[in-house]
Amino acid sequence: MSILIYADSENGKLKKSAFEVASYAKAFADKQSTSVTAVVVNTDDTALLGNYGVDKVIRIKNEKLNHFSSKAYSSVLKQVAEKENSQIIILSSSSNSKSIAPFLAVALQAGYISNVISLPEDIDNFIVRSNIFSNKAIGATKITTIKKVISLAGNAYGLKENPVTISVEDFSPSLAENDFNITINGVEKNSGKVSLDDASIVVSGGRGLKGPENWGMIEELAEVLGAATACSKPVADMDWRPHEEHVGQTGKPIATNLYIAIGISGAIQHLAGVNASKVKVVINTDENAPFFKAADYGIVGDAFEVVPKLIQKLKAFKEE
Repeated sequence: MSILIYADSENGKLKKSAFEVASYAKAFADKQSTSVTAVVVNTDDTALLGNYGVDKVIRIKNEKLNHFSSKAYSSVLKQVAEKENSQIIILSSSSNSKSIAPFLAVALQAGYISNVISLPEDIDNFIVRSNIFSNKAIGATKITTIKKVISLAGNAYGLKENPVTISVEDFSPSLAENDFNITINGVEKNSGKVSLDDASIVVSGGRGLKGPENWGMIEELAEVLGAATACSKPVADMDWRPHEEHVGQTGKPIATNLYIAIGISGAIQHLAGVNASKVKVVINTDENAPFFKAADYGIVGDAFEVVPKLIQKLKAFKEE
């Protein structure tokens, strides 16, 4: 009876979140003297999962699953969980996984906790800690059901290598036509080189950038740091940047190791969606901007003067 994880992938490549979930599941499995089984969909990129403690991969290949459907993917995971007799299923907090988890919990009649940030303190009573109230508090929750579904908060556990011998098994799930009753008119992708789902560093811009023509320095800073780019809601609403880059409570909540906000005042909805980031840096001309109260580091100054100097310093540091 293994712990089951869903390993997120995109365009045939596993995401960073897949390895973080694997790392967490391995530590969990060691406490219970059991193994870790991963489900992957339409990817052969499985070998690296063994480096993070995955003993077995259930590989599913089906062209219908090229287009994501919460119902279809939750049905697939339910079938694998029943096949493997898994009572604990762990997913990431990616947008796809967060939409799968509730469907899966209902299908399995399982208890569900999202935004989990630590291993269970008491496995027998199954009490886990999670971010609650828009990351403003930490809750300790007990799951009493036999089957349990967990969504791990992004960047909560980290990547921890624990190599094991991995095996791969192909599986063909049963798929119902009504699992694909959603029409997809288009897909909007983050334009940065690093996706927000995989990013440990995010550089974000707001209305203080004055226009989309000035976004070059945001992208350059992100490139120097190996970061993803993001934006505030007004920027996305004005079509300066794609809505996929909108972070915050009303956009994409993130929990990065470093979040740099440039020209963002810090509306409460934005702060609620980025507050789980470990270190927050704010650059703004307004010393009374609300974001400074939530920031770990703040720079009061003109972004058009500060950011180029910061890029210059970082490039010099990397060349040393």
